[in-house]
This record gives sequence, C-alpha cells and structure tokens, in this order.
Amino acid sequence: MSCRRGAFIVLEGVDRAGKTTQCKKLVQALQESGHRAEIMRFPDRTTKIGQLISAYLEKKSDLEDHTVHLLFSANRWELVPAMRQKLEQGVSLVVDRYAFSGVAFTSAKPGFCLDWCKKPDVGLPKPDLVLFLQLSPEEAARRGEYGAERYESSDFQRNVQQRFQQLMKDPSLNWKVIDAAQSIEDLHTEIKTHSEAAIKAATNQPITELWKGAVTTKTDQDWGEVK
Repeated sequence: MSCRRGAFIVLEGVDRAGKTTQCKKLVQALQESGHRAEIMRFPDRTTKIGQLISAYLEKKSDLEDHTVHLLFSANRWELVPAMRQKLEQGVSLVVDRYAFSGVAFTSAKPGFCLDWCKKPDVGLPKPDLVLFLQLSPEEAARRGEYGAERYESSDFQRNVQQRFQQLMKDPSLNWKVIDAAQSIEDLHTEIKTHSEAAIKAATNQPITELWKGAVTTKTDQDWGEVK
C-alpha cells in the first residue's frame, strides 16, 4: 500500500441536515486545493441491492426490518473493494452516510439494539473522520421536501439522533459535531478545516477496520444448547 493514502471522511446527521450539499462542496474545495478527492453516497442506489433499498425508502415497497438493515449493510460491503483501492491510490473519499446511519436508524425502531445493528458492519473500512451535522428535528422539518421518504418524521428523527449520541461515545472514532443550523458557507468552512487536518494525519496510517473487537458475540453457551 502506498504510504500516501487518501483520507476516509464521513458526513453523518439526521435527514435534511445538509450532508449532500456539504459533501459536494467539500470535494470541489479539496480538488481546487490540489487534493485527489471523490464523493460516495450510501445507500448507493445504482446497484441491484441499492435499487431494492431505493424502492423501500421511496415507499414503493415494504420489507421486513431485519432484512432492510442487512440490505443496507450489504450495499456498503459491495463497494468496499473500490473504496480500499481508491484510498490506497491516494484518493480521499468524502462519504455521504455510512454504517453509523445504518445502525442509528435501525436501532431507533422498536425491538432493536445497537449491538445487533453493528454486527453486519464489523470489519468495514474505518473512517479517519466522522463529521456529525447537528440539527434539531424541528429545524430539519422546515427544510424543503421533508417527509418525502420513509424515515422523515420528527419523532423518529429524534430517536435517531439519540442513537447517534450513543455511537459518538466510542473513543476509537474521530467524531466532530458541527452546528448544521449555521449558514452553508460557514458550515463548509468548518468542515473543510477538519477535513484537511484528517487528510494530513491519514497520510502514513494504515486503513483500519470499523468496530473490530468492539462488538460482543454470544458463545454457544450464551445462546443455550439446542437439543
């Protein structure tokens, strides 16, 4: 692997926090500064798995909740080879949503816990920086097209935000919380500053694995012996 690898930067937050706009602005700014940078977005709706997810999110189909969670994870895994290759070639990836959204959204549903939701994503490439765009559900609801997709309700988004707060307690991850209610340009400036620092820090570091060793697994004894 080249010692001058790219940085893996993720933007997270509740729906309508401005992640997609900021991802595009960040990639453009990094490229103009001489960095090699590309944008990725999850779910990637162009793959066959992504098309199933897209139909579900647009309320065109219904899927069982466990199935949906595993499809989101599979959508990330199918792009891992391309992600690793780009990072190793020195391309910084700016990613609109990642495993943290998958875990936060599913665990906000009744009957799901963070631990189970993390397991399918254990071993994914670990981000060098996770930027959380903090925005109240009330403010998000005032933004354009809110409610068009399945999970866009204020009560649910509030539960999602609580799950994100739990995920941020992980000391092995580099989270930065940013006020998404500020102007687009002020938000961009703050994001760019953090991202340039992450690119510099990642240069000589290996790509590591997300949540490796952090998620408990049950032994046969824990599950109980099946007769």
